[in-house]
Amino acid sequence: MRFTCVHGRQAVLFTIANALTAATAPTVSGSNNQVVFINPKDTNVFGPKATFRDNTFGTFFNPTNTAPPFFQAFHPSFSSVLGRSPSIKRIASDPTFAFAHEAPIWLEETDEVTFASNAGGPLGRSDLERNNQVGKISLKEAERMIENGVKDVNVTVTKFSLPETVQMTNGGTGPVNGSLLLVNSGRGSLPPSIVLANPQTPFNATVLLDNYFGRQFNSINDVKIHPISKAIFFTDPPYGYLNGFRPEPLLPSQVYRFDPFTGVVSVVADGFDRMNGIAFTQDGDKVYIGDSGAGGGFLGNNQTEPATIYAFDVDPVSQTFRNRSVFAFVDTGIPDGLQIDTQGNVYAGCGDGIHVFNPSGLLIGKIYFGTSVANMVFAGKGRLVVMRETEVYLVTLDAEGLILS
Repeated sequence: MRFTCVHGRQAVLFTIANALTAATAPTVSGSNNQVVFINPKDTNVFGPKATFRDNTFGTFFNPTNTAPPFFQAFHPSFSSVLGRSPSIKRIASDPTFAFAHEAPIWLEETDEVTFASNAGGPLGRSDLERNNQVGKISLKEAERMIENGVKDVNVTVTKFSLPETVQMTNGGTGPVNGSLLLVNSGRGSLPPSIVLANPQTPFNATVLLDNYFGRQFNSINDVKIHPISKAIFFTDPPYGYLNGFRPEPLLPSQVYRFDPFTGVVSVVADGFDRMNGIAFTQDGDKVYIGDSGAGGGFLGNNQTEPATIYAFDVDPVSQTFRNRSVFAFVDTGIPDGLQIDTQGNVYAGCGDGIHVFNPSGLLIGKIYFGTSVANMVFAGKGRLVVMRETEVYLVTLDAEGLILS
C-alpha cells in the first residue's frame, strides 16, 4: 500500500514496501482513515525564512496540513501497530460537556468502557462546589450502529450515582473482581482517595485509602496495578490545587505504592515537577511515568518545564523505582495518560492526540486529532477507546493492550 509522504515542500507517494514487506503493510481507505508518512529527513531543515512553532500548546506538527483525525507515521514499524485496515470513528459526543476526560476502564464481560468527566476544566461542569461525573458506554451498541451504517454514531452515556466519598475521579484501572479501581483528586476538604466502585446499580463504593499517615494526599491523578505483586501504584501531583478545587499541596509530588493485602503505603519515587500517567511493562520490571510539569493550571503553561516520559527499573524486592532515565520528550502539549501494548510500545495522550513510542523511546507514529487527548484504553485486541473530552473515539488497529485487571 502507499502512504502519503511529505518530501521537501511537495507531497509525494512513499511506498511502504521499500521498508517493509508487502505482507506487513496496512491497507487504508477513506479520507478520515488515511496514513500520512513523514520522513524525518525531509523536515530536519525548515530554512531561515520558515515559520517555526513557538507554542507547544497552540501550534502542532502537521507539515502535510492533513485534516484530522488521521494516522501520522514517522517510522515504517508503525504499520505493525496499525495493521491492514485501521480506522478512527467517533462513537459518542456532547459538545457542551467534557464528559470523557480520564479513568477509562474496559469491562470485558459486558463490553463497556467507563470513564470520568473533566475535573475543574471549563466544560467539566465541576469545580470547588461540584463533583465531576463518572459514566460508561456500550461498545456493543457502538459497533452495532457502525455495522448498520449509522453515519453519526452517538451511543448512550449511562451516568453513575457514586457516593459522596468519591470526589473528582481522575484515574482508573482494572477491573478488580468486577469492580472499578478509581483514584480521586478530592474536592475542598474532602480527601483524595482510592476506591473500589461497582459499575452496576447501586454503584456502591468502598474506600481503600485516603491518607498517608494522617496527611491528605495532594490530588491523586493516575493508577496502575503491578502485574506481578498486584500492589497499587499511584501518582499524586498538585493538579487539584492548580485547577482550583483543592487547597495548597502539603506533600511533594511523589509516586506511591499501596499494598491492599497488608495496608502498607510507601513512597517509591520523587523528584518530579508534576507527575501524571503511569504504566508498567508486561513483566513488571520497568515502569513509565509522565511528568507534565509544563502544564501549570492557573499558573499558566511553561514549555521550558518537563513534558517528559521517564523510564525506571522496578526493584525486585522493595518495588521502589530505580535508574531513572529519559524515555521520551513529547513535542506537543504534555504527556498525560499512558498505556502499553503487548509489543512494548508506549501510548501517551498528548496535546495533538496519541503519541506511540517503541520500547526504545522512538516516536513511530501518532493518532492525530489536532486537539489534546488525556487518556485511552485498549478494549481487547484491535480496539483502542480514546477519551477526547467532549467526544469518545473507537480506533481499530492491529495492536493489543496489556491485561490491566
